[in-house]
Amino acid sequence: MGVVTPPTDRTPKQDRSRATRRGLLEAAVACLAEHGWAGSTVSVVAERAGVSRGAAQHHFPTREDLFTAAVEYVAEERSAALRALPVQGRTDVVAALVDLYTGPLFRAALQLWVAASNEPQLRPRVTELEARVGRETHRIAVELLAADETKPGVRETVQGLLDMARGLGLANVLTDDTARRRRVVAQWALLLDDVLD
Repeated sequence: MGVVTPPTDRTPKQDRSRATRRGLLEAAVACLAEHGWAGSTVSVVAERAGVSRGAAQHHFPTREDLFTAAVEYVAEERSAALRALPVQGRTDVVAALVDLYTGPLFRAALQLWVAASNEPQLRPRVTELEARVGRETHRIAVELLAADETKPGVRETVQGLLDMARGLGLANVLTDDTARRRRVVAQWALLLDDVLD
């Protein structure tokens, strides 16, 4: 998610508006991931997206609107990418789910969570967003793993996988945890084989 090329004057107005909105959302996630909440202002995001502050506020009247929409947008993009994964085995599914929590989206979401813990006007929005994203991610995991949640312990095992993935993502924020993460992913795939088969 680098600098976004602004639309040209020849682009139809509605398409320019959509492109500007998308550029702002992508720039907001990148700013949150790189600079945290304190360093991510509407002005910084607008500059990164190559638009004026006024254009940014036209699409997102408040800072909270911009950043919650940005995290939601990228979460939806990642959900669509997960759904499109060819199912090639549980290890690949576990690795793809873990990857959700090790990239810029997770870093941005983490910054938003920290800000929400200290800012009462942001907390209900982030709490509702995270609950919705969490439910959707769980649904996708169940589908990709072909998990039968009517069996005792399966729902909890899938949720445990997602909680573990989040923990690996948190560990990865401070240090590159790739080697350990690969071993954990392989072990979780074996555990899932035992529980789900």
